[in-house]
Amino acid sequence: MKILILNWRDPWHPLAGGAEIMVSQHAKYWKNKGASICWYTSSYPGAKKNEIKDGIKFIREGSEYTVHCHFFINYIFGKISSFDIVIDCFHFIPFFTPLFIKKRRIIAVIHEIAGKIWFLNTNILIASVGYLLEPLIFILYRKTPFITVSESTKKELVNVHVSTRKIHLIENGVIVPKDITKLPKTSTPILMYLGRLVRDKGIQDVLEVFNLICISEQEVKLWIVGEEQQKGDFLRLVNKSSIKNKKRIVYFGFVDEKTKFELLEQAWLVLNATKKEGWGLTVIEAASQATPTVGYNVEGLRDSIVHEQTGLLTEPNPKSMAVAVLDLLKKPDKLRYMQKNALLYSKKFDWQRSGRLSWDLIFKDESL
Repeated sequence: MKILILNWRDPWHPLAGGAEIMVSQHAKYWKNKGASICWYTSSYPGAKKNEIKDGIKFIREGSEYTVHCHFFINYIFGKISSFDIVIDCFHFIPFFTPLFIKKRRIIAVIHEIAGKIWFLNTNILIASVGYLLEPLIFILYRKTPFITVSESTKKELVNVHVSTRKIHLIENGVIVPKDITKLPKTSTPILMYLGRLVRDKGIQDVLEVFNLICISEQEVKLWIVGEEQQKGDFLRLVNKSSIKNKKRIVYFGFVDEKTKFELLEQAWLVLNATKKEGWGLTVIEAASQATPTVGYNVEGLRDSIVHEQTGLLTEPNPKSMAVAVLDLLKKPDKLRYMQKNALLYSKKFDWQRSGRLSWDLIFKDESL
C-alpha cells in the first residue's frame, strides 16, 4: 500500500499546527501497518528538499502558497512516484486532486472550513475571492470521503452539500511526553496562552482579557507560549495593548514538547480566544495536565471543551471571558473540580484509536 499525503506544511514547518500533528500521527500508524508513505509539502528556510523522517519520505517544493502548483506540474510531467491512495489535505484550499488524478482513491482531510477566517489571514481582495469560491470547491469533492475532527466541521461540510455518509468523524488524540517533570500548580494564578501569535488565534483578545483581569486581580500573571509569525510580533502586540504592568507577562516563544507540557502542568487556566478552530488540540493537551481551558464559544472549542465540566465557554468577546475567569479564580473548589474532570476527559483521546479508524477507512469500499 503506497500512500501519498498532500499537505501545505509538514510537522517541522515553523508555522505547523494541530492539523499537521494530526496528519503525522495518522501517517505513523499507517506506516506501522506496513504502508509506504510519501508526504509532498512546501519548503522553508533550512529544510531539505528530500528527506526521510520517522520512516516517511518528505518532498518539499515551493512555498505554502505555491506547493499546490508545484505538485500539479510534477504530477502532469510524471515526476511523482506511483501511489495507491491520495490524502488531500484542506488548508483554505485543497490540492484539487479530483480534477486530474484518476483511477486512484482520494481521501480528503479537513479540520475546518475557513469561512470568514479568510479575512483575518490575507488581503481583502484575495480574502473576498476565497470566501466566495470556497463553498464551490466542495462540488469537486462530492464523490470523495472526508475525514474531519469535530461535529462543528461536520455540520459545516453538510452546509456546503457534502453527503453525511461521506463524512467520517475521527477525533484527535493526545501524546504526553514521558520525560516531563512532575510539577505542582503555581502558588499564584497563572493564565496561559498557547498558540501562534497570529490574529485568528486571538492573541490580541487574550491580552485585552488579561488587562481587564489585572484591574481587580493583582497577583495574576500571563504566560504566552507560541511562535511569532514575524520576529518582534510579541513586543509589537504588547506595546499596542493598554496593559500597564507588562512585567506580569512572560513570553516563552516557541518551546519543545517537554517544556510545553511542564508549563501547562503549572498553569491554572489556558485562555483560548481563537475566532474558529477545527478541534482545539491545545485544549486536550492542557486537560492532560489538569488545566481547564476558558475559550470562546466558537466552532471547534465547543467540541473540545465540555462547558462547566472541563472548562468554560464564553461569548466571543474579551469582557465575557474576563468575567468568567475572574469568577472561576474566586471559586477554588469549582476550579479544582474542573481540573480533575479535565484530566479524566483527556484520557479518552488516543492516537492509536484514531489511526485505527482512519486505516479502516482506507480499506473501505470506494462507494462508501
